[in-house]
Amino acid sequence: MQLTVWTYEGPPHVGAMRIATAMEGIHYVLHAPQGDTYADLLFTMIERRNKRPPVTYTTFEARDLGTDTAEIFKNAARDAYERFQPQAMLVGASCTAELIQDDPGGLAKALALPIPVVPLELPSYQRKENWGASETFYHLVRALAGPHAPAPGTERPPRDAGRRPRCNLLGPTALGFRHRDDVAEITRLLDRLGIDVAVTAPLGATPADIARLGEADFNVVLYPEIAQTAAGWLTRTFRQPATKTVPIGFGATIDFIKEVAEIAGVDPTAVLAGAPSRLPWYSRSVDSTYLTGKRVFIFGDATHVVAAARIADKELGFKVVGLGTYSREFARDVRAAAESYGVEALITDDYLEVEEKVAELHPELVLGTQMERHIAKRLRVPCAVISAPVHVQDFPARYSPQMGFEGANVIFDTFVHPLMMGLEEHLLGMFRGDFEFHDEVQPSHLGHGAAPAPDQTQIKETEIEKAEIAGAVQAVTWAAEAEQELRKIPFFVRGKARRNTERFAEERGLATITVETLYDAKAHFGR
Repeated sequence: MQLTVWTYEGPPHVGAMRIATAMEGIHYVLHAPQGDTYADLLFTMIERRNKRPPVTYTTFEARDLGTDTAEIFKNAARDAYERFQPQAMLVGASCTAELIQDDPGGLAKALALPIPVVPLELPSYQRKENWGASETFYHLVRALAGPHAPAPGTERPPRDAGRRPRCNLLGPTALGFRHRDDVAEITRLLDRLGIDVAVTAPLGATPADIARLGEADFNVVLYPEIAQTAAGWLTRTFRQPATKTVPIGFGATIDFIKEVAEIAGVDPTAVLAGAPSRLPWYSRSVDSTYLTGKRVFIFGDATHVVAAARIADKELGFKVVGLGTYSREFARDVRAAAESYGVEALITDDYLEVEEKVAELHPELVLGTQMERHIAKRLRVPCAVISAPVHVQDFPARYSPQMGFEGANVIFDTFVHPLMMGLEEHLLGMFRGDFEFHDEVQPSHLGHGAAPAPDQTQIKETEIEKAEIAGAVQAVTWAAEAEQELRKIPFFVRGKARRNTERFAEERGLATITVETLYDAKAHFGR
């Protein structure tokens, strides 16, 4: 385990908490010392849930290590059952409690509680949060749905005539990035196809719901990091097909509809003909100099990274210059995607490596997690959050899915709004010399007089420009009026404009960069 200031994933027992907190009628008893009891903050502060997570801690202290910590766990499990009356219970140990090897599963079994008890063995020093969530969901499904499994080799009976196809939605959890809204969007989309949702799990599911997962005709895997392992077991055990396409983006949603329609045996023509997403038209209607060829760096969990890269490249006309993930279990998928864009995948859980790569690539847009938001802010690059881990502002009160046709609309806004609109750039050029259009003008609503235009010769270079100038070998010189004109360019693209102009001048053997050279270079690189 790497000690760091920030981390993309917590230990695996945090993943187990996400499963327990997402469900109803379940309780998680965690053998943990004082200091590991921070679940309340994760879910009530970040996700703004209106109730505490269903987690009980043993909270043993250092002085307890010389006594019977196993008895402490048994008392905590017994008390949790009597107080909360859950329909099923998860038991496990945190990374610290794992070292004392008290075997929570065996201890809970000895209590002979009258409910299903699912023991979790989550190696905290080898695995992380998403794996812990996946493993917890898999063991829950096996423990609760397993007793209803048909005999090995039994063929799945055909669907009753006249009954609509039914599917399960698998993967949404607590603390998931827009999972609540994704479920609503995909449920509506499936209904338009004539398909009912039998169970959504783990989000909102009860143990009884998990027990009847095998009754559905097929499974829709919304988030492979969480549900792929459980879906694979359901396919082997109940002969349920599972989807492979994640419907994030307009093109992926079309592919998803076709895949689901084939599995369910329904006609998707009407749904495909009425695809309501605005993304295709919006992306075509925007000034081509605003979107086409914009250099974008993408980092996050594997599902959202692969989807974002496809949208950026195929649907918005960006150029993917960097692609990476912290999800090592899905590194092969991300490497394959990166290869298709001609870049090398960055597989790491070290945010400092990510920052170095962003600084090296000089992208014009970063798509990432809340970590990349901080990185981009330091490097003065526009950024949009597309993946967990996220903070409270990424759990909006409004409806904001990532999946389906409406999700494509949301993604268009998310990707495009951090960039400067082409119209705004046009207006900046049009009114550049206007006496009211500069940084120090008094706001019009505060008075009728306008402040005089600032003396451009007194404007100081920003710290970033100082560093760039100090570290660069000046092959050409800048005329004073050209330097003043350069400062009018927005700060987050000013460094790139300087480099491009100097390269333009060097290639043409110009010793001095004038205002005319600056605009000639802009026209050259804008073609």
